Amino acid sequence: MSDVQSIAILGGTGDLGGGLARQWSRAGYQILIGSRTLEKGEEAAKALLAEFPDLNVTGHENLEAATKADLVVLTVPFAHQLSTLESVAAGLSGKVLIDVTVPLMPPKVGTVQLPEKGSAAVMAQELLGDDVFVVSAFQNVGAVHLQEDHQIECDVLVTGNKRAARETVIKLVEAVGLRGWHAGPLANATAAEALTSILITINRHHGIDGAGIVITGEPKAKAD
Repeated sequence: MSDVQSIAILGGTGDLGGGLARQWSRAGYQILIGSRTLEKGEEAAKALLAEFPDLNVTGHENLEAATKADLVVLTVPFAHQLSTLESVAAGLSGKVLIDVTVPLMPPKVGTVQLPEKGSAAVMAQELLGDDVFVVSAFQNVGAVHLQEDHQIECDVLVTGNKRAARETVIKLVEAVGLRGWHAGPLANATAAEALTSILITINRHHGIDGAGIVITGEPKAKAD
């Protein structure tokens, strides 16, 4: 589960997906950008390669990207979350899926509006079943930071029902220079998803470009 060499980013044509593609590719991973159409996926890959010719990025239709990659990341808007997962479910069996979805409901994106199931990540797990290891992460990292070259002062809460899956995702978090934290089972994604609306409000009221969260304290070393 931890040996990840290729990552599919479904919704990689957007700001957050494109930012993650940029960061992970520069960290040495092969990136497959997925979109609803092959043309859009290829256009997004070409745009990244035009800016950074050294990136290992290719464009694909969503199902093809999910099927070929070792690990899959979902970065589409909440309104398209379940329909996208339904379209790629055949390519997700046995894999870790990082769900970045936040249940934002325009125009009140600064107001917490959680779904009936409690969180978008829980909805994804229920849809896909136990053969897919859904992990929730990256909801509280501003996309603007991932598109730039600077140290990002933001930690990442990582929730999921399988510890090994969370460990895999934390390694990917650290690969882009962030700190990842085990934040418990997938049900706890509710808190991370709700924080996004709070951070949006903080950004607006205080003029911050991409506010994030930082966990205080230093973890103790574990005995072998």
